[in-house]
Amino acid sequence: MTDKPISPLRQRMIEDMTVRGYTRATQRAYITMVREFTRFFGSPPDQATADDLRRYQIYMRQNGASDISMNAAVSALRFFFGTTLGRSDAQVGMTTVRVPKRVPVILSQDEVRRLLKAAAGLKYRTAFSLAYGAGLRASEVVGLKIGDIDSDPDRMLLRIEQAKGRKDRYAKLSEPMLKLLKAWWKAGQAGGVMLPGGWLFPGQNPVNHLTARQLRRALDTAKEAAGIDKTISLHTLRHCFATHLLEQGVDIRVIQVMLGHVKLETTARYVKVAGSTLRCVKSPLDHLDLGPLPPD
Repeated sequence: MTDKPISPLRQRMIEDMTVRGYTRATQRAYITMVREFTRFFGSPPDQATADDLRRYQIYMRQNGASDISMNAAVSALRFFFGTTLGRSDAQVGMTTVRVPKRVPVILSQDEVRRLLKAAAGLKYRTAFSLAYGAGLRASEVVGLKIGDIDSDPDRMLLRIEQAKGRKDRYAKLSEPMLKLLKAWWKAGQAGGVMLPGGWLFPGQNPVNHLTARQLRRALDTAKEAAGIDKTISLHTLRHCFATHLLEQGVDIRVIQVMLGHVKLETTARYVKVAGSTLRCVKSPLDHLDLGPLPPD
């Protein structure tokens, strides 16, 4: 996790997470959350009681922590106390918080077009186009390698390795997307940034891939240039992919497979934001003959 000496307790927690196959990102997040609790507690975390954990959750709420942040802290501390220490304190002293369900922000197709055209160069236009055209997450976009592109006319697929839930899947590769990918590959080759079998979107050092944070900054710049006022992230393009397909009449179960969702109910939320779904329904008021309007 770090080059600095670490305590035996932290090392044991890291080993427990490694054995269970937790990703590096999850391990870093859990370690950070235990460290933040320790800072609040003021003593080694293994000395804390269920009441101390309860006080910490109250402290988080009073200091404006989001529901998602609070639940993440609960997961990390329950792992630390339950798995690494073999104690039930976190189960007793902490509770998960109900997270309000919100419909995602959706861009119109014209807004997506403006956003893609405003991208800073071919590299970012291609990355954003993949997120929208194939419904990829930010981590999936930056994690693509040149060898993940299957351009065989009988297949036309993108291989997504170890997506969310540590599952491999395939995404659709369209002809316009393949054309864009070829253009970016040629530009990357000419610029000397495409290593054999390397990343499709290399970072400043081609050995490393572009980071999700770099993608986010580029998206913010493109959004401003395109004159879009909505609050969006790269994941918004994945939302748009699903919603626009639904508006085109694509079966929701097909969209479920394309997104890699395990549960249909996860995909079904896009029905709430599909404009065509709402436009095709008539309000009961439409069926009432109310006669001429009264005077003001």
